[in-house]
Amino acid sequence: MKLRIKGNSLRFRVTRSELAKPIDTGRLGETIFFSPDEYSSLTYALELQPSSNSATLRYRQSEIVIVLSTQEVGGWADSDRVGIYATLDLGARGTLDLLVEKDFACLDLSDAENVDTFPNPNAGAAC
Repeated sequence: MKLRIKGNSLRFRVTRSELAKPIDTGRLGETIFFSPDEYSSLTYALELQPSSNSATLRYRQSEIVIVLSTQEVGGWADSDRVGIYATLDLGARGTLDLLVEKDFACLDLSDAENVDTFPNPNAGAAC
C-alpha cells in the first residue's frame, strides 16, 4: 500500500492483492520506522466496517486508519471506479480529503514492475 500526504489530503493506493486482504480480514496495515527508537513508527491502515456509511478517519498516536464501508469496498473492488473519496470537516482547521485508490499499472514500466496492479484504463490509448 502506498501512502501519500499532501497538504490536507491523505491518499492510499492499493494493489489487487492488498485490496483483497481487508475484504477477507477487515484490515490492511503497514508500519514505517523512522529510527531505532521503538516509538518512532507510523502505522497506516485501511479498515472495513459493516456499520460504516461513509469513509472516515481514526487517528491515534502513531496510527492513522481510514475506515470504509464493507459494502462500498466490495462494490468498488469489482468495478471500474478508480477510488473512494471523502472530505472530512475539521472545524476551524478546514477539511481533510481522504482518497483510497486502485494502484494502476504504469504505462511506461515493464510488465514485471506492474505485477499485482490494476489494469490501467488508459492502456492502448494514444498520447
